[in-house]
Amino acid sequence: MKLSKLVGERLKEVPNGATLKSHIFLLRAGYIKQVSSGIFSLLPPAQRVSQKIQAIIREEMNKIGGQEVLFPVVMPRELWELSGRYNSIQEELLRFKDRTGHDMLLGMTHEEAAVHMVMNTVKSHEQLPCMIYQIQTKYRDEARPRGGLIRVREFTMKDAYSFHTSQEDLDEYYKKAYDAYNRIYKRIGLKNFISVRSDSGIMGGKVADEFMLVTDAGEDRLVLCDHCGYKANMEVAEGVRQSVDGEEKELKEVFTGNAKTIEEVCHFLETEPSKTVKAVCYETDKGELVIAFLRGDYEINEKKLAKLVRSEIKIADTDKFGLVAGNIGCLNLTVPENSYVFYDLSIKGLKNFVTGANKGDYHFINASADRDLNGVEFNDIALVKEGDTCAICGKKLRLTRGIEIGNIFQLGTKYTKSMGMKVSMPDGTTMEPIMGCYGIGIGRAIASVIEEKADDKGIVWPMTIAPWQVHFCPLRLDDENVEVISNELYKKMIDAGIEVLFDDRHVSAGVKLTDSELMGMPIRVIVSPKSIANGTAEIMMRESGETYNVSFANLINELLELIADQIEQIED
Repeated sequence: MKLSKLVGERLKEVPNGATLKSHIFLLRAGYIKQVSSGIFSLLPPAQRVSQKIQAIIREEMNKIGGQEVLFPVVMPRELWELSGRYNSIQEELLRFKDRTGHDMLLGMTHEEAAVHMVMNTVKSHEQLPCMIYQIQTKYRDEARPRGGLIRVREFTMKDAYSFHTSQEDLDEYYKKAYDAYNRIYKRIGLKNFISVRSDSGIMGGKVADEFMLVTDAGEDRLVLCDHCGYKANMEVAEGVRQSVDGEEKELKEVFTGNAKTIEEVCHFLETEPSKTVKAVCYETDKGELVIAFLRGDYEINEKKLAKLVRSEIKIADTDKFGLVAGNIGCLNLTVPENSYVFYDLSIKGLKNFVTGANKGDYHFINASADRDLNGVEFNDIALVKEGDTCAICGKKLRLTRGIEIGNIFQLGTKYTKSMGMKVSMPDGTTMEPIMGCYGIGIGRAIASVIEEKADDKGIVWPMTIAPWQVHFCPLRLDDENVEVISNELYKKMIDAGIEVLFDDRHVSAGVKLTDSELMGMPIRVIVSPKSIANGTAEIMMRESGETYNVSFANLINELLELIADQIEQIED
């Protein structure tokens, strides 16, 4: 490919609104162009990277028995009503009417379409297990797109769905998919990735694992134990709360006036958040009140709380339920019928804490869990925080951040049962197949590689997914000798099967070298009047910065060996 003909431009300045490395460099290097919030066009270099990642994914899915299919982007309302998700998913699902007035939607995931495909063709246990997968455009009406390709609204994704006649069979296949995912991420050049136990979210199911690139650029919070290897997403992480000791004192009701927040109450009473208990109030989708009490220095885990009430939850209007906001306490609490009240483990054994008096202007001081909350059941409903210890080995937990680069779920029979799919069994009975689900976002994989490998000059592509393997930069193309030899070398590279980007522009050396570093091909080759006089070309390895000269006679073989060696190092 000649750079002068390549669609796209290289930019010197950082585009407005771009903060993450991947977003900045993809825009500056001419890989993507924003169409709307969270919606991007892929220019030729990015499309080449995308196609290479897709090829690796296809190879690994085919190795574990996957059969590639293609589901529609647009689906009718009725299909999603069968699973119950048409109404349970809120703003993220984009709904519209077609010209006949029929309710339609844009697919954000394809469990329903997968079951619909196989339920009329897979009828016997003899046809299972099976796995179907697609690489398809999806749309999620994301509220807060960010980071370029990290969090978008329209995206390309590989999603796969497996069907099984027993939990044991699913467990066995789930492990195969898990191993395939590790191979995929290794083959696209990532190193600092881990898998963590996670929440299955809108997909449903019980067992879920997320693959995370550990990086400060991530928005997912991870909880890790470096001693025993425990790893979890913050949404499902468990930790042991650090207790606050003290001798029990007499319970008293005290005036606190306008002090409502934990900070205000602590300031008024000259105490610390760890010696308070706060209330967080929610409402279920049926309008039921949910109150969660936890220590004042912890934050609520909404995912865990929602699972306890088996409902989506939203912040409640406390006035609606006759509660005094800022003074809600865990003693002498009166709530409407059919309300839920939960107490976090951070309260268990807590002594001499402050809690609301359930009336305006007053709080209790010196409350103690063992004495004043006798018989209360405690649940794990708070987010893990710094200082908590591992529930497995007792060592300190480490909190970090990551980008979710893929996920796998054990869905169970959530979709096959609700949609009426059955297969015949050897004894003449029928059963709903047990499902697994496996997803990888292509665009996010592109951005994640850049986040891990880019330096301050630009992108650093691994050889396995680089848009071109070699960036050929002849200097002084106005020199007839340079022009002739450059064109000869370019043709030899192409004939040898080398993927090469030829910078044939009549621009300065500085512009060419800067653009080559920005675009990030693994190998750069330079020829100039001086090097031609010596019969050599200069090779530079983009990642290490190593440079050396090689004769024109040996150049092609040297490049082929470098390419093969780098691919082997990545995939070994």
